[in-house]
Amino acid sequence: MPGSPGRALPGAGSTPDTSRGTAVNLVDPDVYARDGAPHEWFARLRREDPVHRHEGDPERGWPPFWAVTRYDDVVHVSRHSELFSSHRRLALFPELPSEQIEMQRLMMLNQDPPEHTRRRALVNRGFTPRTIGRLEQHVREICHDLVDQVRERGEADFVRDIAAPLPLYVICELIGAPVSDRDLLFDLSNCLIGGDDPEYQPTPDQGRDAALAIHAYADALAAERRARPRDDLVTRLLQPDENGDVLSRDEFDLFFLLLIVAGNETTRNAASGGMLAFFDHPAQWERLLADRSLLPGAADEIVRWVTPVNLFRRTATRDTVLRDVKIAENDKVVVFYASANRDEAVFRDPGAFDIGRDPNPQIGFGGGGAHFCLGNHLAKLELRVLFEVIAEKLPGIRQTGPARRLRSNFINGLKELPVAF
Repeated sequence: MPGSPGRALPGAGSTPDTSRGTAVNLVDPDVYARDGAPHEWFARLRREDPVHRHEGDPERGWPPFWAVTRYDDVVHVSRHSELFSSHRRLALFPELPSEQIEMQRLMMLNQDPPEHTRRRALVNRGFTPRTIGRLEQHVREICHDLVDQVRERGEADFVRDIAAPLPLYVICELIGAPVSDRDLLFDLSNCLIGGDDPEYQPTPDQGRDAALAIHAYADALAAERRARPRDDLVTRLLQPDENGDVLSRDEFDLFFLLLIVAGNETTRNAASGGMLAFFDHPAQWERLLADRSLLPGAADEIVRWVTPVNLFRRTATRDTVLRDVKIAENDKVVVFYASANRDEAVFRDPGAFDIGRDPNPQIGFGGGGAHFCLGNHLAKLELRVLFEVIAEKLPGIRQTGPARRLRSNFINGLKELPVAF
């Protein structure tokens, strides 16, 4: 039956070259570092085995899992927390020891309703449309400053000089942190998401130390705001809600860590991946230069095309069935957003980068439900304004060397993208 254990796709290989006859591997970080998301494999699974029983990795302690690759199924899993839990074994792909799981369950990412609903209501105060709308002018000023700095040089690394600083500046503005701390937060975030990339995290201890450093930073910032409240996100998060509920110290620290990583990585990699998409599809860049009204749709298409977050994990809370495949309680279920965003059943010509795509129900910010990305409006605002400013000031931007990809099955990211103007 579809999804039977150990099934190898005929012609599927250990790289996106699907001619080698070995078992499909959707979580090999070397594939992502070399070629990006394995879209050939995804397409084949959507056609032949959309709920696929994927081999585990005994050396890393990973059990077999169900790989969910079709759009409708990813949305179904995302919207049914009562069947597919973030809480039981957490939302990230790796398996953690039991003693680490308990602490990680305090993070909103690793909770299910109703607890997740309560926590989200507490932090949602900092992400209202009014709050985000007030940031647009500041985002515009940041984008102009970043572009002006590199324009004088005539060349840049698009990732480090433009894509990475933008969300970090915005985060510093949101939390009331000194802009001078952005390099520190950049390095700590890289280390946390770079568990499979030796350039960012040579040893697991460095990942642990980075998390501890962010917790210490959060504690210091919280103490400062308790003593001297300001009109910023941290001050709002520390206040009790209408029911008198407040975030505990551990809850605040873990949300702060989530904000630093998620608020930075998604926008950074969407921006750099979007720029690379324009280089690979120059007619779309010319189209944008000729018609700036396409900018809002371009932001959505960039998110669909890049899909900065590739996957999340869920755990079945009871025996269930997905597309006629029997899934047992406690089975590991992994949803692949990068595959869902290229689903032929939902998107016309999904392999085309089309900034005028309409409709574009991309799920690069999650498939809905409890865990839909809190900062999705802010991320699209940053993308829209950034590419507006680049089109205005750097219309002749060009790629001058190969892009270097992050070695990660979690984040579809670029580490380097050399450009000139």
